Amino acid sequence: MTATTTAPLAATPVRTPSRPPARLRAWATRAPLLPALVFMIAVTQLPFVATLVISFFDWNALYPKARRFTGLDNYRQVLTDADLRHSVWTTVLLTVAVVLASLVLGLALALLLDRRFRGRGVVRTLLIAPFLVVPVAAALLWKHVLYNPEYGLFNGLLHYVGGPQPDWISGTPLLAVEASLVWQWTPFMMLILLAGLQSRDQQQIEAARVDGANDWQVFRHLTLPHLRRYLELGALLGSIYIVQNFDAVFTITSGGLGTANLPYTVYQSFYQAHENGLASAAGVLVVIGSIVIATFALRVVSSLFREEVSRA
Repeated sequence: MTATTTAPLAATPVRTPSRPPARLRAWATRAPLLPALVFMIAVTQLPFVATLVISFFDWNALYPKARRFTGLDNYRQVLTDADLRHSVWTTVLLTVAVVLASLVLGLALALLLDRRFRGRGVVRTLLIAPFLVVPVAAALLWKHVLYNPEYGLFNGLLHYVGGPQPDWISGTPLLAVEASLVWQWTPFMMLILLAGLQSRDQQQIEAARVDGANDWQVFRHLTLPHLRRYLELGALLGSIYIVQNFDAVFTITSGGLGTANLPYTVYQSFYQAHENGLASAAGVLVVIGSIVIATFALRVVSSLFREEVSRA
């Protein structure tokens, strides 16, 4: 009887499914976002490119065949023309005044709403309401319901106490526009600062109170440094919107009495003077200024996210 030996079977290699290249996986991940990207480019970037091209031409809509390439002449005129320089200065004054006043009032309201009291939810909803009003409707409200010298609320209250009856828009036009914008943008600042207050380290505050710190010392040495990033974010985001504001100036003063800011000057150049090239140059400068401010805002937002991640 002979013994038979069987040779061991050779191990067959197991084939693993090949993975697609990293570049293909990256495109597959981004593919669902491509329609939104194409739409955004078509809606925002292509009109801006067209505006940039028009800004290099001397182009009056009343004489379309007389247009000619002038290079940077439109930009030079925007920066040297006295009326346009005044509109730039008005834009700066309007933005600084509204943003600072909104931040101060928003901080005061945020400190109030950070405390617990009965009806806090109702008060918070009422304080947010001005920010939800359509900008044109808010401007009309201030122009007719509050500022009107004959039937406005302000003069009605002054008449009740025997005070004067001023014409608010004619007497203080820029202040009238600023007040309406402060009323509308204070809730926005309040929400940002309230979020900052509610992200404070409560244990640190309790330790400071145990050590004998009063409310002012806690606010000055703990709360205010913590809110620095939120104050910067509110100032930058507010500046982006106020620089581009058109509704309040157009509705309340129609750009008169020295209240014409740069967006209103663009409107005048385009729709009234029909100077397409000059209006496009001014519009490009507004966009560039907004992009610069937005860049700083994005850096502040990124730093806030990094702080939250490190804290977690």
